[in-house]
Amino acid sequence: MREGKQVQLRSVVNAGISAQEIAFDIDGVVTDTMSSFLRIASEEYGLLGLKKENITSYWLDKCLDIPQTVVDEIVHRILEDPFGSGLTFHSGARETLQEISAVSTLRFVTARPLGGPIEEWLLTNLAVDADKLVVVATGNHAAKGGILREMGVRYFVEDHLGTCIDLHAMGINAIVFDQPWNRGDDTCVRVRSWGELASMIHLE
Repeated sequence: MREGKQVQLRSVVNAGISAQEIAFDIDGVVTDTMSSFLRIASEEYGLLGLKKENITSYWLDKCLDIPQTVVDEIVHRILEDPFGSGLTFHSGARETLQEISAVSTLRFVTARPLGGPIEEWLLTNLAVDADKLVVVATGNHAAKGGILREMGVRYFVEDHLGTCIDLHAMGINAIVFDQPWNRGDDTCVRVRSWGELASMIHLE
């Protein structure tokens, strides 16, 4: 995205985002999935000393010295059993989403292959009615743009930098939720906390 468009988007974001126009990725944005991954790796596989700052790539095999079979086992567990794997919200996410749910349907688009387990987790932990929450599991990042267009979403909060750039090319305003694995590119608007994100959203 060219600098002029980034400045333009920053201006729009600063003016405020309608709660009806925004949707969210889940892992790395709503949930602190990597902390769950690292805790399981430490407690159950004896892989000590790993920190979130070590995760400098979205693809774990490119930045962590962990056997691929172990990565796959832990990721599968988190995807299949968010309750049992101890998945938690990022600080401020639960409260902000509950506030949004009072004025708008909550919309989540995730690259997870299965939506059912995480939808149940969200419904339980957000304590919202099922008709106030929509979860679409695309199975891959590339499919997110088409789903967001169908939903009429104008703003999407995402931690995968490549997806953000692709969404901007489609005319969808992607906002990067800052993580160690998505730094090094300043072409997209970036937020560093749910407090910062909440200040951008109009609850009307």
